[in-house]
Amino acid sequence: MSFYLNTLQEIKKAAGLMKLDKDVQKILNVPKRVVEVNFPVKLDNGKLEMFTGYRVQHNDAAGPFKGGIRYHQNVDIDEIKALATLMTIKCAVADLPLGGAKGGITFDPGQYSPAEIERITRKFVQMIEPIIGPEVDVPAPDVNTDSQVMAWFADEYSKLKEMNSAGIVTGKPVTYGGSEGRYDATSQGGLIILDAVIDKMKKKRTGVKVAIQGFGNAGGNAANLLAKEGYKVVAVSDSRGGIHCEHGLDALATMECKIKKGSVTKCGGHEYQPQEDHSCEKISNEELLELDCDVLILAAMENQITKENAGKIRAKIILELANGPITPEAEEILEKNGVFLIPDIIANTGGVTVSYFEMVQNKQNYYWEIEEIEEKLKKQMLEAWNNVLNTKKQYKCTNRSAAFIVALSRLRDILVVRGLS
Repeated sequence: MSFYLNTLQEIKKAAGLMKLDKDVQKILNVPKRVVEVNFPVKLDNGKLEMFTGYRVQHNDAAGPFKGGIRYHQNVDIDEIKALATLMTIKCAVADLPLGGAKGGITFDPGQYSPAEIERITRKFVQMIEPIIGPEVDVPAPDVNTDSQVMAWFADEYSKLKEMNSAGIVTGKPVTYGGSEGRYDATSQGGLIILDAVIDKMKKKRTGVKVAIQGFGNAGGNAANLLAKEGYKVVAVSDSRGGIHCEHGLDALATMECKIKKGSVTKCGGHEYQPQEDHSCEKISNEELLELDCDVLILAAMENQITKENAGKIRAKIILELANGPITPEAEEILEKNGVFLIPDIIANTGGVTVSYFEMVQNKQNYYWEIEEIEEKLKKQMLEAWNNVLNTKKQYKCTNRSAAFIVALSRLRDILVVRGLS
């Protein structure tokens, strides 16, 4: 089953449990607008290449469309529709006045120069400019996009509108209207919930063993934040493979090594260990998933745990920082095996929450200190998580279904009061 169909299946499951009005479900089952654009860009060598991009606007009943832009060779319309739908659900479960959208361009940015990526970005903005705006649809960073890409995006949009419109995107550099705390907000939000789960289990964080699949922005930041709180990060991986360090690894040094050498697989030497006599072993992504650890953080791509490998998972807790990393069939197996799952639609809402804070600051043209942002983020995340746990008790369902029910209940109330038609 495709990622998009999996997402619709989760909506159907939660809708059945809560007996959701059929008309509300019909509205939420389809995106409001699907846009595909094809555009030419001249490369550094003078050759012209065609690129395909997408922007899917799922639902804006709660507020302006909100969702990231990803650059990846596997981007397709099915994936973008699924992610746009999930963004609607995420914003609702986090109680944000935003709707859901997603976008992307099908290409591997690793094969292009920074100048080429800038031209591709600016051309994409030109193509989708008629359907976006600070009050309509506000993009953000996602896979393989960052604050620099958002700066190019905002600059190009501002040129088209002949006015400063930095609020067209979030995740911008702080010097260009970005928010403090946005860079590690996705990781920070997930770890706020993980801390709450560990505390409820009455475990000490010191010594809790964590494995992280996906050592990019979210996964790398998570490793650093975990280490500061006393968790023991014992394994990390990227697209080329991973390393397992039973004694724990130096998260910051490992990230610096990855940036320098291109992959964590080249960062297993003693210089990255707590003591010189400690060492790491190279492992595959698949082996990392099956390690004996307390917490497994999924921060890579979708469909990483399937029915084929779910029975081999030995982690006690799984935190989904990535979107859709576990298939529905795999989740059933994990539930039967007693794995406690913190699902993506609540676990990684820290990013969109601080993006919302950035939107508010842009409108006010007044910017908050990092302490205020962290305080607001923690309050928002814990309130959302408690709503999920209370809903789980009420409906006797999984954490994921409970999160969907929280979101669908809020969307139902908004749609009904606005008028379903």
